[in-house]
Amino acid sequence: MNILQGEIWEVDLNPTIGDEMSKKRVCLVVNSDSVGILKLRTIVPITGWQDKFRQVIWMTKIEPNKENGLIKTSSADAFQVRSLSTNRFYKKIGVVTDVTLFEVHQAIAKTLNPIYIITKG
Repeated sequence: MNILQGEIWEVDLNPTIGDEMSKKRVCLVVNSDSVGILKLRTIVPITGWQDKFRQVIWMTKIEPNKENGLIKTSSADAFQVRSLSTNRFYKKIGVVTDVTLFEVHQAIAKTLNPIYIITKG
């Protein structure tokens, strides 16, 4: 199965512990296609958008469109970033723009330290 950076997939996140997001969810693949030899992908789960997320530095708003396959305004939750086996991936939903992917990468960096800034090289 070819799972690439920037793609949105339906993924089974169970089993989980504590506050980890659970069940089948759509997730954004954020790792580079050229990194890693294991059958793992780094993902950020996607959840429904709420207005209170405007103040949350790790939430990236994603508007639905034909390319990304989302059916409602959503948010990539960078605080829930994790690596998963490719065996958990079920169905490709779509793909985000390079701009959205960059915004999610910035949000991931901010979860590590709010002063971190990623620039395009």
